[in-house]
Amino acid sequence: MARKGKTYEPDEILRPALTPDAEEQKCINLAVNLAKKQLIEGTASSQVITHYLKLASSRERYEQELLAKKIELAQAKTDLIASEARQEELYKQAMAAFRLYRGEDDEVI
Repeated sequence: MARKGKTYEPDEILRPALTPDAEEQKCINLAVNLAKKQLIEGTASSQVITHYLKLASSRERYEQELLAKKIELAQAKTDLIASEARQEELYKQAMAAFRLYRGEDDEVI
């Protein structure tokens, strides 16, 4: 005998989410579950079928990889800009220290 999955009470499924992100995630989960049910039953629309076929394509995987690399590149650029700003500040501090060691007035900066 096949084991049935957990059943949910209607108010448990429709309980309000605590955050807008949680609400969005709940709606996404409901939509995916409905699409899965339609695919199993053979009642899915052509748009639903096409959506999941596209997700399974090699082009989609390459696009996802490219997107991940672009995000990684943007993060590296952000880190580089922050690092350059820190280096510039350290350079200014070092120059001020050298002026002080030479006996120059530190207001000349």
